[in-house]
Amino acid sequence: MESTISCRSRSLSHFLPSPLPIRSPHYRHSILKLPSRFSPLPSTPISMASPPLHISASSAVGAKNDEATTTASSGLVGETDLLIVGPGVLGRLVAEKWREENPGSQIVGQTMTEDHHEELIKLGINPSLKDTQSSQQYPYVIFCAPPSRSADYPADVREAALRWNGEGCFLFTSSSAPYDCYDNGDCNEDTPVVPIGRSPRTDVLLKAEQVVLEREEKLSTSFCVRLIWLPLIGTYKSDRGAHTYWLEKGTVEIRPDHILNLIHYEDAASLCTTILKNKVRGQIFLGCDNHPLSRYTIWLVDRFHQ
Repeated sequence: MESTISCRSRSLSHFLPSPLPIRSPHYRHSILKLPSRFSPLPSTPISMASPPLHISASSAVGAKNDEATTTASSGLVGETDLLIVGPGVLGRLVAEKWREENPGSQIVGQTMTEDHHEELIKLGINPSLKDTQSSQQYPYVIFCAPPSRSADYPADVREAALRWNGEGCFLFTSSSAPYDCYDNGDCNEDTPVVPIGRSPRTDVLLKAEQVVLEREEKLSTSFCVRLIWLPLIGTYKSDRGAHTYWLEKGTVEIRPDHILNLIHYEDAASLCTTILKNKVRGQIFLGCDNHPLSRYTIWLVDRFHQ
C-alpha cells in the first residue's frame, strides 16, 4: 500500500499561514504530495509541464572558517554531520531544519567565493571554500548549487559525491526541466526525459544526474532527487519566484491557463530534510504543490488581493 508525505504549502505566503512541517516520515512511493490550502479557482490538474523559466536568483557562497578546517583536518566527523554544497536560500533552510532534528551536529557549507561567509557563520554554518576544501567525507551531503556559476556542473556534482562516505544519504536537487512533457499535462517520476542533445540546459542536468546514478552503482546507496528547483525556478517565497517574474512582465502573449510549477522554499527544505534523515536510497523524487496555479490564477490573486 502506498503512502505519501504531506506538508502544508504556501501558494502565496501573504495569503496563508506558515507551512506546517512534514508529519509522516514513512513512505514507500517516491511521489511527494503537498496539499495547498489556497485554491482561488476550481482545482486544476497537476502538471509538471511548464517550460523552464529564467529567473535571476542569488545563492550564498561564503568562505571557510577555522573551525570547519580544524574539524575536517582532525577527521572528527559525527554520525549526523551534514555538508551542504551551495548554502543559498534552500541550503540555509535545510541547515536550520537539520539542526532542529539533530542538535549538536556539525553543518558545513561549501561555497565558491567568500562573499557570504559572515552570514553563514552567524547562522551556525561552517563555511568552506571549494578551492581550499579538504577531502573530508560526511555521512550526509546535499547538493543544491545551481549550474549557473559552474564551469563544469557534472564535475562539481561528482566532486561532491566523493565527499559522501556512503553512510547516511547523498541528495542532489535537480529540476523538472528534463521531463519530456510540455503540453500542460500530468507528469510524474516515470515520465520520459528529453534525450541528450535537445537542449544545453537539460543536458547539463541529465549529465549531473548520471553522475549520481554512477555513484549509486558503485556504492549501492546514493540517490537522486528531482525537485522543481534548479536553478531556483520552482521554489518561491513572497518576494521571489515564478509568480513575481510573471507579474513583473505585465502583458505577455502566452497561454494564461498554463500551469506554473511551484514549491515553497520551506516545503522544499522540509522534503529534503525528511529524505536525508530517512536515508532513502536509489530513488528519484518529484516534489511539487498538489494544487498548482495557472498564470491567470496568479494574475487574479494579485489583482483582487492588493
